[in-house]
Amino acid sequence: MNKEIGLYQEPFRPQYHFSPPEKWMNDPNGLLYNQGIYHLFYQYYPDDIVWGPMHWGHATSADMLHWENKPIALYPDENGLIFSGSAVLDVDNTSGLGTPENPPIVAIFTYHDMEKEKAGRIDFQTQGVAYSLDNGESFSMYAGNPVLLNTEFRDFRDPKVFWDEKTEQWIMALVAGDHLRLYRSDNLLEWTYMSRFGEKQGAHGGVWECPDLFKLQVDGTEERKWVLLISINPGAPNGGSGTQYFIGDFDGISFSSDQKEEKWLDWGTDNYAGVTYNNTPDGSRLFIGWMSNWAYARDTPTEVWRSAMTLPRNLSLSKINGSYELLNYPIAEVADVLLEETTLSVTIPAGGMESIGLENGSQSEYKFTTAARDLLLTFKNSQGEQLILELDGSEKLVTLDRSESGLVDFEETFGRIQQMPLDNLPEGLVEIRIFIDASSVEVFINKGQYVMTAQVFPMNSFSDLEIVNTATKPLNIADLKVNKVSGVWE
Repeated sequence: MNKEIGLYQEPFRPQYHFSPPEKWMNDPNGLLYNQGIYHLFYQYYPDDIVWGPMHWGHATSADMLHWENKPIALYPDENGLIFSGSAVLDVDNTSGLGTPENPPIVAIFTYHDMEKEKAGRIDFQTQGVAYSLDNGESFSMYAGNPVLLNTEFRDFRDPKVFWDEKTEQWIMALVAGDHLRLYRSDNLLEWTYMSRFGEKQGAHGGVWECPDLFKLQVDGTEERKWVLLISINPGAPNGGSGTQYFIGDFDGISFSSDQKEEKWLDWGTDNYAGVTYNNTPDGSRLFIGWMSNWAYARDTPTEVWRSAMTLPRNLSLSKINGSYELLNYPIAEVADVLLEETTLSVTIPAGGMESIGLENGSQSEYKFTTAARDLLLTFKNSQGEQLILELDGSEKLVTLDRSESGLVDFEETFGRIQQMPLDNLPEGLVEIRIFIDASSVEVFINKGQYVMTAQVFPMNSFSDLEIVNTATKPLNIADLKVNKVSGVWE
């Protein structure tokens, strides 16, 4: 799959996460399933490994793990650069851009006019449309662009469009600085404003970006709730970029939520601008995020390419201890790329330590269940670099320490210790699942109730896992699985 000599083999290159063959990438865009293919479009600058004039890059997959890189899908034009957006299959050809026999894929995105911005105007972000009649292989720009103008807001972007079955109309969720705005349309080309949400709810430490609005059934019940994702930069709990969510209701016109507290999809520093797929074959809500943070995204120590995506995740809604929780957990297809190496049974006395040698420490999965809430996991390599994950039961806290994990001095905040409160973790056995790739770690606790995603840049693969029992009673782990993860670019 597009593998040339050395390509996808460079230092720090992810082996089972998506990364572009070369140059700069950020937000996932236009996530759409159609005719057996998952489309991943993304913010792309083809001329450098730092942010520049935005295009839409493109890759396709049958399983969301093995990707085929495709030609650039959307290029800047006279209306501006191509910022983030979404894509839909216009099944009934409401737009008239295809035919009933060959309905179009319609991409809806933000135009960003640099000249207007430099001139000090505020109307430099508008919404545009492009369409494809060959399942995303090529796109044509709509002649009537832009389809949604803006004279009020400096930030007016990132449209997520979906078909609302209840009201039988297209809904557009986009953000304007500090709030969500909702629009409706019968044809994807003419949009009418409906409502706004959020000025006084949720986190507001930075600009709101990349909204997503969808309905989920609460696990084990007949209840359905609407979920709103909002990325924010800066203002995340561990600094820089992050994604919050709201649980509420949408009546076809407005979204409302009585949620008082801030809720975060991922507490790590490196899961941003994530959105979900439209038109999935079984109705599942599949998510991919950009595995970086604007605090240091331009400075990470890669040379050929920059940035990767998170593992694809399935989103689900559960009620835990009376509170709605949005879970995000790797898709089931990940099991297809696991090569089981070892299943271990470990008993560690209070204050004791167990060391496990690793053959594929930086291309691996670790999974176990435990009732313990006090333990320390340290991944080490021969150069003395280490990545530390600690559970503290008395504080109900997880800390992720990458301060000595490898290259960290390219940005002053990169080595800061990250924290995640476990204030609603149920009693008893919970699963802990950790994925480590060449330059990332993803931690999932209790099937994705609590998640941390972070970049790391070790100079060598991790060769040892040390488990320290920080509790006052023995630690028993009967089912520690250590799996190699197959490379997906081979």
